[in-house]
Amino acid sequence: MFTQEKYLKALNFAAQAHGEQKTPKGVPYITHLVSVAMEIIHACEQSELKLEQTDFAITVSLLHDTLEDTDVTYDDIYKEFGPEVAEAVDALTKDETLESKKEQMASSINKLMSQPYEIQMVKLADRISNMQKPPESWDSLKKLSYQKEAKFILSCLKNCNIHLSKRLEDKINEYTTYIN
Repeated sequence: MFTQEKYLKALNFAAQAHGEQKTPKGVPYITHLVSVAMEIIHACEQSELKLEQTDFAITVSLLHDTLEDTDVTYDDIYKEFGPEVAEAVDALTKDETLESKKEQMASSINKLMSQPYEIQMVKLADRISNMQKPPESWDSLKKLSYQKEAKFILSCLKNCNIHLSKRLEDKINEYTTYIN
């Protein structure tokens, strides 16, 4: 199914990189990364992906936020995991030099469209993991915008994996209960 040593290497690297970071719910950030990896593992198993593709997707899922949210650099990932993983994590990283969230999302999707399906799958799994009860501070407009963004991601990347696409579609529909 997947190589445990590669999983542990990426998990330990990510855990060290994210250190004491917390999710908006106040739990260690590593729980988000493991949740994304769990979605990937399940989708890879359901899709009967080859071992190499599965290992690649799992590794990237565990590292997907390191460039965006930690002091880890592209070169750090390149040295530890190689050029393909570094490129994939970079493709999943928002370009914060762009002014609006809409521009950042369009740029991110553009980068992902040229990536292998395994990397596009990580974006779907990430959004699945994030489509939980939103923070209390979000108003209806913010919640609606987040749901709309999820629909955009799904519309662009739905062909990468039928299982993750269906799961994200279900999460988007469930998310409606949070919008007043």
